[in-house]
Amino acid sequence: MSHENSLSLEPRWDAAGLITAVTTDAETGDLLMVAHMNADALAATIATGEAHYWSRSRQQLWHKGATSGHIQRIVEMRVDCDQDAIWLKVAPAGPACHTGERSCFYRRLTDGGLVRDAVG
Repeated sequence: MSHENSLSLEPRWDAAGLITAVTTDAETGDLLMVAHMNADALAATIATGEAHYWSRSRQQLWHKGATSGHIQRIVEMRVDCDQDAIWLKVAPAGPACHTGERSCFYRRLTDGGLVRDAVG
């Protein structure tokens, strides 16, 4: 059975051992962030019910909110058709972005550059 039809979790890691993780607010549907997971981050997320990622800049496992208190509790997890991306629907306990913005996507591209949204 191919990944597209499989009912077992068989992540397709990239050359660095990562998959993309897209995180949205389970209540509003707002896109909060895009990060990466390795096998340890995915296993920790499943085991704890809280979002864990792989920090490419720090090269270490990152429990979202462990330092800031902005834990992301998993409401639902989905995997895409070829199992190289994970979608986390979360109940966030605070801002997703390290800048303090609710979402990492708080700026829009316009003809003149970037514009900060009134509500991030």
